[in-house]
Amino acid sequence: MKEPRYLTVLRHMVLLLFVALALWPILDVVSISLRPGNRLRSTEWQLIPDNWTFDSYRQLFAEGDFIRWMRNSLLVSAAVTTLGVALASIGGYAFSRFKFVGRQTMMLSILTTQMFPATMLLLPLYIMIAKLGLINTFWGLSIFYVSTALPFCIWQMKGFYDTIPVSLEEAAKIDGCTQFEAFTKVILPVAQPGLVITALFSFMTAWSEYIVAAQVLQDREMFTLPLGIKSFQASMTTQWGLYAAASILVSIPVVLVFMVLSRYLVSGMTLGAVKE
Repeated sequence: MKEPRYLTVLRHMVLLLFVALALWPILDVVSISLRPGNRLRSTEWQLIPDNWTFDSYRQLFAEGDFIRWMRNSLLVSAAVTTLGVALASIGGYAFSRFKFVGRQTMMLSILTTQMFPATMLLLPLYIMIAKLGLINTFWGLSIFYVSTALPFCIWQMKGFYDTIPVSLEEAAKIDGCTQFEAFTKVILPVAQPGLVITALFSFMTAWSEYIVAAQVLQDREMFTLPLGIKSFQASMTTQWGLYAAASILVSIPVVLVFMVLSRYLVSGMTLGAVKE
């Protein structure tokens, strides 16, 4: 039976309303970033304000440390993504394919860590990193991020490996491959959508995180983008133009990554959503 037309119209109106609510804050930030300096505190809203200018964007690159902060964020995010994908791909494969003593207990322990907010792990991980002498280093920050992202990534990869037939590895072994060769040459190419999900989650963990970075990094030259943007806000005043422009620029890489990897996201999430 064909759905009544008024229900279709109503559904689309509701969806458009939610789209408008989602886009409004973004458009507001874009508007602020384009305002001239004498209109930053204006309460009048215009998407393209009168006498609009790119001065805030130019000031970011010409006078501030924005490029250094972006380079630091890219470095940390790349390290976290690489480590996260490497460890999760190996750990998920071990849980999926091998039976060993304590396997179920370890899996439940990893899952249990996801029941607590990451801020609860801040103190013990900070003490551990301090004892390793990694405070105010990118390595210390990367270890912190990987340790918080890894439980989800391992479970994600384990679920994805469960959907791959064991017969593929058995056929590879018959052709002369070792267990490791079967894993790297046969399983990993098939698991590409799952690896993309893991890489994206690891990247997002490091790219926009503020609380951990504020505790680990103390040198302004080592600030990542969230710390750098927060520095535009002082106790008595806020540089709203720079704040807004930097927020827009920070979101662009994330949007591009989602657009490039979108075709892998649906398949990666659905194929990995299986129960043991």
